[in-house]
Amino acid sequence: MIMLIKLEWIKKDYKMWENIVHVLKWIDLVIYKWDFVSIMWPSWSGKSTLMNIIWMLDIPSNWKYIFDWNEITWKREDDLSKIRGKSIWFIFQSYNLISRMSVIKQVMLPLAYQWIAKSKREKIALEALAKVWLADKRDNKPNELSWWQQQRVSIARALALNPAMILADEPTWALDTKTWEDIMNLLTELNNEGKTIVLITHEKDIDAYAKKHIFIKDWLILN
Repeated sequence: MIMLIKLEWIKKDYKMWENIVHVLKWIDLVIYKWDFVSIMWPSWSGKSTLMNIIWMLDIPSNWKYIFDWNEITWKREDDLSKIRGKSIWFIFQSYNLISRMSVIKQVMLPLAYQWIAKSKREKIALEALAKVWLADKRDNKPNELSWWQQQRVSIARALALNPAMILADEPTWALDTKTWEDIMNLLTELNNEGKTIVLITHEKDIDAYAKKHIFIKDWLILN
């Protein structure tokens, strides 16, 4: 197995008035390339904080972070932003689509920030939309799509950037059974094609799809 991410001694505290609130307590976590990982925990146990740390958006109170064999613990925000843009994509629970922007432009937008030539962006975006069966919806706006279709736009946006890893925050939240299965089958297919998938979830049924399961309780990883 080839290591992609190694987090050591991750600790995150917040100060609220005179009190110290523990969010994560001495977390050690290793994710390998081509893993399909589910991270499960109860509410209010640090889910969003850990996701933001993995995505290099949140700086812990204590940490060591190795990504693709490079230690990034002390890198500047500009450097972290470049790594995020090229290697990790986040699929938000709320999809984060822009209401007045067409589907094709939604998928093309992050490509512009990666300095990809304008002449290539539409081709890449269309290929990504075809991968999630939405090429025929290229000119639609988000309010003209179902929840399942909006989620697929979010996934296509990730595929367009061809990241090494896809992080997903509750990607099947509030979906019916058929749509839930479609999402999980698509993520499984992406994993089989070489993408590392990390899901944050409350749903135990995802166990049937993920290859590795991590459980967090009381700010700690349970083995």
